[in-house]
Amino acid sequence: MAITPSIACIGVIGKHDNPLHIALFPPHLSTQGAYLEFSFLLNASLDIFELRTRDRNRVDQDLGMLQAVDERLSIWGWETGTGTKFAIVVDMWGKEGRPSTAFGVKGEDVRPVRRSSFATIANMLEMSGGANLVRQQAFKALQTAFIRLLQNPFYTPDDHTPMAAQSGREKGGQITSKKFFLEVKRIGDTWKPGVEKV
Repeated sequence: MAITPSIACIGVIGKHDNPLHIALFPPHLSTQGAYLEFSFLLNASLDIFELRTRDRNRVDQDLGMLQAVDERLSIWGWETGTGTKFAIVVDMWGKEGRPSTAFGVKGEDVRPVRRSSFATIANMLEMSGGANLVRQQAFKALQTAFIRLLQNPFYTPDDHTPMAAQSGREKGGQITSKKFFLEVKRIGDTWKPGVEKV
């Protein structure tokens, strides 16, 4: 059975580069220290977000693959018109946490990745139809969930800034909506290459 790529982490980052929500998915959900590791990865991707958003020729909110962390993980980005950023970390080894044989990679064949092979991660996702679905389906579903959150009269976006957290408003600027959490979890659990709708 071939292992298909899956979402390892979804990050929602505010316009002040503050984390609003970070969701982990199997097999990383139960790994000790995974939340901190993915927080660092998302934080490291902020510089790439900034570089990509400076491009004046950009017409889409899709920023594509921000970086390939290694042969296993890659970070994809999307920015809303209000400056909120969505980052999806795709795990090429899938929910099982083992290398995928779908691309001819076996566990014993995994070696450190040379810089020249980082582009192959994007190529592998393109071959499986994953790149388009990450951009088209998962990000649009995330944006819809975020818009629904903003439509909630009890949610105040200004309470989720670093300044609000310092003044004691809200819980450190994090999103606390259970409905939003469940929608993000549903997106992360259902996405896989070849899925028509998330």
